This record gives sequence, C-alpha cells and structure tokens, in this order.
Amino acid sequence: MSSPAPASRPAPVSLALRLRRLHAALAPLVLLPLLLTVSTGVAYRLLRDWAGLGRDQAHILMVLHEGEWLRPLVGASGETLYVLLNGLGLLWMLITGASMLWQRLRRPQGSR
Repeated sequence: MSSPAPASRPAPVSLALRLRRLHAALAPLVLLPLLLTVSTGVAYRLLRDWAGLGRDQAHILMVLHEGEWLRPLVGASGETLYVLLNGLGLLWMLITGASMLWQRLRRPQGSR
C-alpha cells in the first residue's frame, strides 16, 4: 500500500493581501468612533465661533468628542483609552490605506 500524498500547502499570503484584509476588518470598528470625534469637534468649533454658544452650552459636544461619556462604563481611564484607541485606529487606517494606494500606483499600466 502506498503512503498518502502529502497535503498541499496553500500558497503563502502576501503582506499586501494581509494588510488589505486587516484594513477591511478593522475599518467598521474604527469608523463610528472617528465619525463621532470629527463631527463633534467640528460642531463644537463652529457653534462656539459662528453661533456664539458659550463653553457651557457646547460642553456636551466635548463630552462626546473626548470620550468622557465612557467614564461611567469603564471608569476614569475610559477617556484615555478612547483617545488612544481612536488615534491608533486612525493611524492604522491612514498607514494601511496609503500603503494600498502606493501599491496600486506602482503597478504597471497593463495590470490594472
């Protein structure tokens, strides 16, 4: 009786493909916090400068913008974690997105 054929190994996944998959997997998790941060930051500035709202009137936007709303759920470190993870998520999306764009721009014209 002959020995069974060795299992074929899948082709190694390129770094570019792994980055693309990780980028796509993390994008939905990063989207909402970034949208919240951007929209509340812009709204705060515009309402203070153009609508004449005072600090106290626009404070709820800063509570949302800085992650202070997490304090009852996570504790005192909630704000810090929110800002840290939001920043790291943004950096990840920018770096991997720029990397994918760079790879696309470097491809020869015929392979697009």
